[in-house]
Amino acid sequence: MDLDLRTGRVGECATLFVTGDLDLSGVPKFTTALVRLVAENPSVLVCVDLDGAGLVDDTALGLLLGAAGRARAGHGDLAVVCTGERMRARLADNGFDRAVRVGSSVSGL
Repeated sequence: MDLDLRTGRVGECATLFVTGDLDLSGVPKFTTALVRLVAENPSVLVCVDLDGAGLVDDTALGLLLGAAGRARAGHGDLAVVCTGERMRARLADNGFDRAVRVGSSVSGL
């Protein structure tokens, strides 16, 4: 599935909405969008909504961890939104949810 990235605001949260596969072919596009969103929104919560993502590979998870560190260095934070049981289980199994806040909605973060 082709990767589509869209940004917007949900309340006070700057949000990146992901649709499609976050695999190796989409990494450059995802990296550019994520770095830009964090840089343009210091001192606020940046959310990445993965509900529209089909596949999220380990490279993409690493990019999210790095972006969380950059957001925190700028006195903000990064959180991931997903409602899918498989994705939430994966994020819990690999410990991602201990490093980055994971919620079921942007408004619930």
